[in-house]
Order: sequence, then C-alpha cells, then structure tokens
Amino acid sequence: MKYNFDEIIERKGTSCVKHDMMRRDFGADDLLPMWVADMDFRTPPFIMDAIRERCNHEVLGYTYADRKYYEAIIWWLDRHYNIRAEKQELHYIPGIVSGIAFAIQAFTNRGDNILVTTPVYPPFIELPNNGGRNVISAPLYIKNGRFNINFDILRNKIKGCKMMILSNPHNPAGTIWSAKDLAEVANICYENDCILLSDEIHADLALFGKRHNSFSTVSEIAKNISVTFLAPSKTFNIPGLASSVVYIHNDLLREKYFKYIDGYEVANGNVFAYIGATAAYTPEGEEWLEELKRYLEGNVKYMKDFFKQKMPLVRYVSPESSYLAWINLKQYGISHENMSNRLISIGKLALNDGTNFGIEPNAFKGFFRLNLGCPRAVLEEGLNRLYKTFE
Repeated sequence: MKYNFDEIIERKGTSCVKHDMMRRDFGADDLLPMWVADMDFRTPPFIMDAIRERCNHEVLGYTYADRKYYEAIIWWLDRHYNIRAEKQELHYIPGIVSGIAFAIQAFTNRGDNILVTTPVYPPFIELPNNGGRNVISAPLYIKNGRFNINFDILRNKIKGCKMMILSNPHNPAGTIWSAKDLAEVANICYENDCILLSDEIHADLALFGKRHNSFSTVSEIAKNISVTFLAPSKTFNIPGLASSVVYIHNDLLREKYFKYIDGYEVANGNVFAYIGATAAYTPEGEEWLEELKRYLEGNVKYMKDFFKQKMPLVRYVSPESSYLAWINLKQYGISHENMSNRLISIGKLALNDGTNFGIEPNAFKGFFRLNLGCPRAVLEEGLNRLYKTFE
C-alpha cells in the first residue's frame, strides 16, 4: 500500500476531542478512546500539502468559495453518486450538525414534530429538542446483522410531522439503505407533506463492494422533497477544517434555506475549509480513499473474527459503510450501568453509550458504539480490553 494506516500517531495534548475530552465525558483520561467518530489516521498528504502551500502566502484574510471549490464538489458528486448538481444548488456549510440545525430553524416552528429513526446519531435528537420541537421516534429493527426500516411504524409515526431527519448511511453502524427503501421513504414523506433531511457524511466509505444510494437520486419525488448534506470530513479525516456542503434541487426549498443561512451569515467558511475540500475531491483523493477502505474492511473482518472466537455472546451490527460498529452486550446478563462502569474501571475503554442514541429512557441499554477507525494494533488492544472486561 502507498499509505501507512498502521502508523500510531500520538494525539494527546492537541486539543483533540477524542483523546483530550475523555475526563469530561468519562471521568477518566487514562482510557483507550474508541468513541467519537473520527479516525486516528494521518490526514492525507495531498491535503496537508495544499494547506502548507496556502500558508506560504502569509495573509489569511477574508476568503470565499471559489470556482475550483465548486468544480471539485460537482465532479465528486457526479462521479460517485450520480448527482448532477449545478453550482446554484450547492452551498458551503460549516458542518452537517450545524446545517441540520439551520434547516430545523428554516423549515419548522416551535412545537412542530420531527421524525427520526432510532437508534440514531444523538444530535438528531438533541437539535430538535433544543429548538423546542418534538422528536418522534420510529424504531428500526435488526435482522441478518443490519438495521432495517419498519415501514408500518414509519407510516404511523410520520403523521403530523413536518420533517424527517435520515441518517444515510445509518449512524450507528453504517447500514446502507437500498434505493427501493429510500424511494418508499420518499413516497411516505411526500404523502405527509414532510421535508426530508439526508445526512450522507459517511457516504464515501461504502465497504465490501457496496454502493451508497444518495437519497435525491432514487426518484423525482425524493429529489424534490429533500435537503442533502455531504462532507469530506469523515472520508479524509479532516473534521477540524469544518468543511461541509448542502445540496438542494427544489427551487422553493433551496430559496428558503439559502435565504436563512445567508441572511444570518452562518455559512461562511474559512480559508482552509475550502482548500481542504478542493484538494480532497480529486483523483488522488480517490486513490487514498480506496486504500483506506481496504484497511477498514480488514478492521471489520478482524472484529468479526475476534467476537466469533473469543466473545461469541456479543451481537453486533457491522459497518457496511464507515467505521462504526453497534455492539450488543446484553447476553452478559448485567445491568447497563454496571457495563458502563466496568468498561471504564476494568477495561479502561471509552465507547459511546447506546442510551444516548434513543429517546425513551430505557432504550438501547446494553448497546455501545465502537469506533474501528484506527490502526490494527489499537483495535486489537481495544478488543482485548473488551474481552478482559466481560470474559
């Protein structure tokens, strides 16, 4: 391989959320961090080279998204997702969580209902709640080791909702929704006059030959009721650059959303956000990405073999895209609180707590999210700590 994903890089002391905020979130700083969704791999050299080159011009003044930035995004979306975007349909946003918060404010009012499919990335629950909206949960179910949509529940729960927030691929665990399922979701939203937000931040990392289906491409209905969020941040391990993009085909939705973010001036980027994305969305970026995906596939296989051989009681949803696994430890027969305490005190391991991914107080006890985006030696150490904790 051209790139070394086995390299272990010390990140402590760099104002790194994953490493330096464990005491705040876990009460200890001597844990192995396998929680927040960023990778421990070096940012690609072609992105760093582009940033260094820009730094040679020692004036970091006001900047804007230039022609090269939009051309790179348009090329990438067309090549990878069959999205035929035009420049006026795209807008820089500082992050997908921010972009979703803007959409909630632009399209809904206090007291409105917003639907999510749980378990789901916690900000999908927190953002509507913080804005005085009501979060409605349509629980997913697990079959054959992957998440599935219960369309009967979805049809019932979506009644009266103004918006649905979809994780596509799904977070946790990167389940890739089929084009058929997405088209059905689009029909249900359309019938209920419900706008759909599609968070596709993990789209680039489809594994094992699978292909991501961008929501807007599955039907004309989907294209016209949706707001799609994408970013190079997870793909190229550059979340610190705060560089994301929103794609909206429908004129009325686009006008309303762009008017909001431009009117409040909340979607202006920094110089490195534009440069990083432009450098990432290139043929060289594709080459790096293919090597990364092969490495992540090796990590997924390693996890599966480990559980099969040493921890057969563990049930899990394995990543189809990205590097997050959803593990079920209920078979060990101890309380969720005890599990959490043992992970910290015995395993010295930091995982995302599954209860944060649901709405109901008792939802997803016994579940945790495990980050596989790390050198193989770190993954081996983490799984051995998990084994020590429960076996």
